[in-house]
Amino acid sequence: MEERTGEVPGMPELSQETEHRAAVVPFGLAEVTGPSMVPTLYHGDRLVVRYGARIRPGDVVVLRHPFQQDLLVVKRAAERREGGWWVLADNAWAGGDSTDYGTVPEELVLAKVWFRYRPRRPVQRSGPALVRWALSAVRPVLADRSASRRLRAR
Repeated sequence: MEERTGEVPGMPELSQETEHRAAVVPFGLAEVTGPSMVPTLYHGDRLVVRYGARIRPGDVVVLRHPFQQDLLVVKRAAERREGGWWVLADNAWAGGDSTDYGTVPEELVLAKVWFRYRPRRPVQRSGPALVRWALSAVRPVLADRSASRRLRAR
């Protein structure tokens, strides 16, 4: 299953207006659905993304699906190849990455993920649970430089 971004302000369905907004406002929001980026990102995580940021191997990115361009997906940019980026899911069992659809053209890579925010679950009511949530709710999404090693191992 793909990592889909929800219709959150700053990351709506793609249109000319969206592309114009991305050029004017460099940051946006997205919501993760699906398991393909576990353990880095989980279903329900919110993302702060930066449009037009320089992408390097290991970065987590938001891109248009090469075959269904109205679908936005979140993957890890593993390696730049001829024709674009080779992207991988952190959860190898989930699929839905370049092993299925090949390289992703550079123009389909929209943004780099900077931070993830995990919303509080309704069951987190006790004092200790709230403290644990507060300490882990917002984290930067760091580049994983081992992505190219995983690529060679596949």
